[in-house]
Amino acid sequence: MNNVQNKKRANKSSLPFFFTNSFVVSSIIIIISFVLLIVAFTFDIVPPILNRGIQPATFPKALLVLIIFLTLIVYFLSLKIPWKKEKKLPKQFFITLYNFILFVIIAKTLDFLLAISVLSFLISYFWGERRIIYLLLVSILFPIIVFIFFETILGLRFPPGIITNIYYN
Repeated sequence: MNNVQNKKRANKSSLPFFFTNSFVVSSIIIIISFVLLIVAFTFDIVPPILNRGIQPATFPKALLVLIIFLTLIVYFLSLKIPWKKEKKLPKQFFITLYNFILFVIIAKTLDFLLAISVLSFLISYFWGERRIIYLLLVSILFPIIVFIFFETILGLRFPPGIITNIYYN
């Protein structure tokens, strides 16, 4: 009898599923996204004459549904391959945070499109990509795709800056 009790205590997977880290984190993300999704349904509808592209309230709704869907995928993947526990955060985490601070500075002072380009280059580099051709492709193509998506599909203009002023003028 003692052996059975010791084996149960040693087996940490005997905890109920709602005590696991992956369930708690996923639940928090889904609850916050769901609350924001409900709030997004209270947004006003823009009259068709003022609307450029899709309705302004449609984008946050689609984004929140995507976040919920991707969170569910990550949670179900974590059931098969549990998250590994880290003693401390990796160096790339802090470098990525600093890159986002640099992104805000560049976007506010110089240009939003330039900031996206610099951010995509630096994050790719610090996450391990060392081939210059791929870094340049990512830092040039990704911002162009984002720009085209926002400009044509969503009908939204980027804030004025060095590069965007050239396009808009």
